[in-house]
Amino acid sequence: MSQDYQHDLFFLLHDVARLIRVEADKRARVHGMTRAQWGMVLILGRNPGLSQKEVADLLDVEPISVARLVDRLAAAGMVERRADEQDRRIWRLHLLPAATCLLNEIRREREALTSFVATGITPEQRATMVEGLLRMKANLQNADTQAGRDKPAGVLEESA
Repeated sequence: MSQDYQHDLFFLLHDVARLIRVEADKRARVHGMTRAQWGMVLILGRNPGLSQKEVADLLDVEPISVARLVDRLAAAGMVERRADEQDRRIWRLHLLPAATCLLNEIRREREALTSFVATGITPEQRATMVEGLLRMKANLQNADTQAGRDKPAGVLEESA
């Protein structure tokens, strides 16, 4: 039996996420930035004073990638590194006033992208989708990752 990839949950999740990234990249480029730079500005707008390592964890990238992003944003006058008061080896990241306008623009673009992507989806459908995705996320975060186990709990064999 052939698989209908058009209706396969995992393929759809992957395709939608990829297409959203592509669209967000386009929107960021219009403003002379990258999606990664936008992500960092958003994270620091919500959580001022994070370390480069903490930002790397949130962006799911290597710390060296964050260091390069910070270098570019610092050169543009949007972010500054401040030494941690308890541990001078740690750099804390803070947005500068020049980033405020950018932060507002990113938020507007995110709202526009969300509206565009959700066109034709009712608020009830959206709430159901969010609930389902949150449940999936929780399941994956709580998956048993014992050594020697072939599959996480709950993974079923595909029927032939």
